[in-house]
Amino acid sequence: MSVLFGFIALFALILLNVPIAVAIGLVAIVGMVADNGFVSVYNAALTLFDGATNFPLIAIPLFILAGCLMNTTSISRRLIDFCLALVGFIRGGLAMVNVTVSLFFAEISGSAVADVAATGSVLIPAMKKRGFKPQFAAALTSSTASLAIIIPPSIPMILYGALSDTSIVQLFIAGVIPGLIGAGLMFLVCYRYALKYGIPKEVAFSLRNLARSGKEAGWALMLPVIILGGIFGGFVTATEGAGLAVVAALVIGTLVYRDLEMSQLYDALMEGVTQTATVMLLVATSAVLGLHLTETELPQKLTMAVTQVTTDPILVLIIINVMLFLLGMFLHGAAAIILTVPILMPLVNQVGIDPVHFGIILTLNIALGQQTPPVASVLATSCAIAKTDIWSTTRANLPLIGVLLLVLLLVTYIPAIPLTLVEMFYR
Repeated sequence: MSVLFGFIALFALILLNVPIAVAIGLVAIVGMVADNGFVSVYNAALTLFDGATNFPLIAIPLFILAGCLMNTTSISRRLIDFCLALVGFIRGGLAMVNVTVSLFFAEISGSAVADVAATGSVLIPAMKKRGFKPQFAAALTSSTASLAIIIPPSIPMILYGALSDTSIVQLFIAGVIPGLIGAGLMFLVCYRYALKYGIPKEVAFSLRNLARSGKEAGWALMLPVIILGGIFGGFVTATEGAGLAVVAALVIGTLVYRDLEMSQLYDALMEGVTQTATVMLLVATSAVLGLHLTETELPQKLTMAVTQVTTDPILVLIIINVMLFLLGMFLHGAAAIILTVPILMPLVNQVGIDPVHFGIILTLNIALGQQTPPVASVLATSCAIAKTDIWSTTRANLPLIGVLLLVLLLVTYIPAIPLTLVEMFYR
């Protein structure tokens, strides 16, 4: 009963606009004191420190910083120019560019918000000029950015892997096929939109133009090769790969493209620090909440309650997906992961669901949550750039949300889609 009151208090604080990390920490500490007295405050302090010092979590601020550096330098612009030459000849070319750029950008930053910030300020105005409705331009930029967190590296996967003690490298490779399927389906949505509204091709295909833009973006295109090649090749861990991303972005921005000045570097560092502080405070307070839930045995009780009804993994995944979808409408991605993983992992293990498979399911639910109001953090960022209303943009976003939902269903009930590459290379 105390846990129920705790969750009610948590949602009440969130609705009152209390920062989520503060709300989580406050509810957890009050619950611990109510159950075990003030001596538990000492355990809370130690858990706060331990929760934020997990080695794999170091990858999060590093990937965030890499994304900030890309936004500051011309790396993002060069990637956009290359993608325009690559797919701009297809009808509705700028929409195709939007999808393609997100795939490249995802392989460097791992952050949907960073993706929107980097590409939206360029692509949304350009799409509006070419006849796309502002709501569709904002919706597409937002949805492709959320799709991008399924492509490795992915900050939600890093967070899940650290909390569940699951291989982050295996999570990364499990996201490749679902991400490519989602990108292909979004291409079809864009092509249908272009036919319906008479959007023309952007540029004629030219090998000379492709070669020129590829040469200009050559070093930017090497970033995914360096990062993912190092991680999947076993040369570096995911955390070391994140550090490699920062070093590569610095070297390319300062020595190769020569467009990273000290003032810009300072701005990128400050932006990285701000975003990192938000995420890591959530991680630290979630560790305290996890300790409180462990003491109350909520995960074990939930596992027992569900398994008494059914032990069929398919039915269990239906229950989990519905719960995660509803939760994602009200919580930011990191908070949703932090709240659900400690509770759901015992159930997942009990019914025999592969933790890597579940990690991809969870990540896709986070991607959906980033697009579904009232919170919809990534969609809200895209709407701010496009200067559109979030509800009208959500209507335009429904076909793209449908794509994410379809990919979620395919991944949930055809485990071979995410696990084939994992089985091939790591098991």
